[in-house]
Amino acid sequence: MLKLFDLSLWINGFPMKKAKVEFEKNLQIPANDYQKFIENKRKEIVDFHIKNNPFYTNLVKGIDISNWEALPVLTKKELQKPLVERLSNGFEKNIYINKTSGSSGDPFVFAKDKFSHALTWYSNIYRFGWFGVDFNSSFQARFYGIPLDKFGYYKERLKDFLAHRYRFPIFDLSDEVLEKVLHHFYKKRFDYINGYTSSVVLFAKFLQSKNIVLKSICPSLKVCMVTSEMLFEDDKEILEKWLGVPIVNEYGASELDLIAFQNPNGEWQVNAETLFVEILDENNQAVPNGVEGKVVITSLYNTAHPFIRYEIGDVGVLDEKSTWKKPILKKLIGRTNDVALLPSGKKSPGLTFYYVTKSIIQDDGNVKEFIVKQTSIATFEIDYVSEKELTPQQIKAIEIAIATYLEPGLHFTYNRKLVLERTKRGKLKQFQSFV
Repeated sequence: MLKLFDLSLWINGFPMKKAKVEFEKNLQIPANDYQKFIENKRKEIVDFHIKNNPFYTNLVKGIDISNWEALPVLTKKELQKPLVERLSNGFEKNIYINKTSGSSGDPFVFAKDKFSHALTWYSNIYRFGWFGVDFNSSFQARFYGIPLDKFGYYKERLKDFLAHRYRFPIFDLSDEVLEKVLHHFYKKRFDYINGYTSSVVLFAKFLQSKNIVLKSICPSLKVCMVTSEMLFEDDKEILEKWLGVPIVNEYGASELDLIAFQNPNGEWQVNAETLFVEILDENNQAVPNGVEGKVVITSLYNTAHPFIRYEIGDVGVLDEKSTWKKPILKKLIGRTNDVALLPSGKKSPGLTFYYVTKSIIQDDGNVKEFIVKQTSIATFEIDYVSEKELTPQQIKAIEIAIATYLEPGLHFTYNRKLVLERTKRGKLKQFQSFV
């Protein structure tokens, strides 16, 4: 069988054989030696950028670079300048260039050297392989956004062909569209699903309304990987029941790599082969495992552009049983900028509103999906898609719960919508603050 996926990587100049050797070598490092390996790789990448990257050299001027904790934490706002000003010397050409999604509110253009990006691809190949997925032969049902301009659209369609996947654009997920999606599963032998969490959940709820388990009409389906958005436990149960296959939670960033990927034991295993992940407090000090903090990541191989102690914009917790070789992400709480400021002066993670509201208005299956927006210090809007209006009893229950878990005196309006607004890439932002 012609391996189109491998061929596409080769055509694009990614040294996959070299990446495989390096990645597999890292896997073989004994657990007792792994801290030394990480510390050496950290030093190597810092030394490289100090010698070859004027942007980073200027950033660490006057700092004791032998002290890891003294190195600056790099924020997205610091990277919002022309890419040419951030590139390492000699990397003006023959690099991989892309743009972050902007889900944090601070998008920017970034670069990777070809070897670093080849490692990213091998990291994906390795972890998807845990579940029997082969990018050359396994057929993917892809729930993702797609560019709407002609060139971008057909470019993505070509990439889908080479990667052996069929894409379902997710900007319109009405019942009429989901009926057509379902029809494809009757006809095509999909091996796995990969897509944005909210879109796949919406499809699963559509299956629930029709009392159809997807595996029963598409027996070739083996697993579903969800990414880019929060996966709540009750949504995972819906996915498992109505898709009829194991659900794998993925956490990644285009500018870095796969950050964490659920392993076959159900652990959210952090990628320690190409990344170093820290959890820091507001003063940029490391917190003990089990304590929440900012997710800060170092790309150990990217020589074209420094991602050293890079604050990705998320809040998370590493499991107490984490080791240097096998860190485990216990929980991903949300984005650092998704914080609600309340009249009392209290700061609360915006997803608290989402959790509380979700537990009430989705019990009867009427509400398909919703988002919460903070429009002023004490005013919130809930936009929702449902077959019928929220009842006065549901609205009262929501407001009682929020007064209990957060504080009283907050004001809510409720807007029933046909569809919810998504980002240009099709992501659903569950909480947004405009304060």
